[in-house]
Amino acid sequence: MKKLLAFCFALALVTSVVAPGVSFAQDTMKNDNMQAAPKPAIDITGKISPDGKTFVGDKDGKSWAIINPEAVKGHEGHHVILNAHVYPDKMQVHVMSLKMAK
Repeated sequence: MKKLLAFCFALALVTSVVAPGVSFAQDTMKNDNMQAAPKPAIDITGKISPDGKTFVGDKDGKSWAIINPEAVKGHEGHHVILNAHVYPDKMQVHVMSLKMAK
């Protein structure tokens, strides 16, 4: 009986020491996501793909996935100037607005 009581006490002690460290680690992860906020929207000139899902920039020739393809509907295959949030780590753009390029 004493061994069972000692075991329960030790288990409670270990659990109380480990639990705060676990929750702290989870809070740290949440803060990392908050720091990954996008930079302000910028203007980029390039061409929308025929399917409207990608954008190829004139400056560097890189291809970017369009996060919100509904924003470019009707401009598939056109040369445009996008105002967009750029996510270089994922090679994605979130289109805020667009206008036809000259």
